[in-house]
Amino acid sequence: MKQFKKMVAIEPTKLLPEWNEKLKVYATESIFYSDIPQDSQEIIRRIGDADCVMLSFSSEINQEVLEACPQIRYIGMCCSLYAPENANVDILTAEKMGITVTGVRDYGDEGVKEYVISELVRLLQGNGPAMWKNDAIELTGLKVGILGMGTLGSLLAETFRFFNSEVYYYSRTRKADLEEKYDINYLELHQLLPTVDILITSLSKNTVLLKEQEFQLLENGKILFNVSLTPSHNMRAVKQWLAQPGNFVLGDTAASVGETITELDNVFVSNRNAGMTSLAKERLAKKVILNIEGYLAD
Repeated sequence: MKQFKKMVAIEPTKLLPEWNEKLKVYATESIFYSDIPQDSQEIIRRIGDADCVMLSFSSEINQEVLEACPQIRYIGMCCSLYAPENANVDILTAEKMGITVTGVRDYGDEGVKEYVISELVRLLQGNGPAMWKNDAIELTGLKVGILGMGTLGSLLAETFRFFNSEVYYYSRTRKADLEEKYDINYLELHQLLPTVDILITSLSKNTVLLKEQEFQLLENGKILFNVSLTPSHNMRAVKQWLAQPGNFVLGDTAASVGETITELDNVFVSNRNAGMTSLAKERLAKKVILNIEGYLAD
């Protein structure tokens, strides 16, 4: 079996321990770090002369790191990779240097979908620390807007239709097939925001669509639920919006909504990533290994 000379995971891969052990067989020497490096110099030190580098979504491999570690020929991202401009690896520079970068799609969406429904029901029916309205209400008949109609967005659209919600969406491109399949409606962003009761943002990392003007259109008495890895909103604008009665923000983790608002009474987040269940980690690991095997085979 073809192998790398040296594999280094510069941070926790988020995989289960047994899958980390399976990864190690693809290199003659393997080093897996259990903490997150603090800066680029520490990343460079950890990589050293490795030809294979593994990482999750917490650390950044930038041009400085790539140029300081000329032995790298493969970077395996144990996390989602949708577009170079949103990745925590400088993919364009890596490609110019002849380095292959691979990532994974569609491994944790089922867990996130379940989390969204469970948290909304808690808030709608008052089964948690707060209740959205003065009386418990159902998802039935509520107008739900989804920003971003990728894999997770389409899963959420299907789920909300199952609960008899009205579903509207906005994305850069219309999805006519999904509109017909799930009986959902496309609206331009400025039309969608004032229409919906619940707004769910499922966008690529570091994509901010909601600024002051958008929150003015969204109006008050609404729920914003962000399932993106990073905030989909401008922090100053969301704070102003949260100061109005009846507005709530929910998110997967503190990082997804922004640390500065997590202490507010109308902001609720989990202390764990809903997309990293044991099944999700298994799906992720299998895809990570397929990426490595594909590279080594070529």
